Amino acid sequence: MDTIRWSKLQQGDWNLIIAATDKGLCWIGSEGRGLDELEQWAASMRPGAGLVRDDAALDAYRTQLGEYLDGNRTGFDLPADLGGTPFQQKVWQALREIPCGETVTYSDIAERIGRPSAVRAVAAAIGANPVLMLVPCHRVIGKNGKLTGFRGGLEMKERLLALEAGR
Repeated sequence: MDTIRWSKLQQGDWNLIIAATDKGLCWIGSEGRGLDELEQWAASMRPGAGLVRDDAALDAYRTQLGEYLDGNRTGFDLPADLGGTPFQQKVWQALREIPCGETVTYSDIAERIGRPSAVRAVAAAIGANPVLMLVPCHRVIGKNGKLTGFRGGLEMKERLLALEAGR
């Protein structure tokens, strides 16, 4: 049985739950949500995994994410344990290639992965991203330039984009 270690990340006015396996970061929670969000995700996506609070094990992740939230980091060199289908993995890799401070559309991602007609499937894969910020799904906006769905909520998406724009 896998063990998922988790910790709280409190940086400025940000309050997140983060989690990792022995392979890497596997979860970044939504702003202001509690452990229940991680528990629901783990029950669905990692059934049977045990959740253990382990602040020391998450120190490196908290450090880099904290630097990002403070505006002092634009990318990460953290290991990740994302799971997901091959299609999701391809979409998430495309997201990781979006430069900090830039935005793209769902159609752009579909084209980048060679599946221009799969915009809805791309949107579903983006919505299943377990590691907000590390896989920067907040950088994907609607074709009309408006902010669209985000697991952390549109307010969190707006804050992350504003943080990156203000660097």
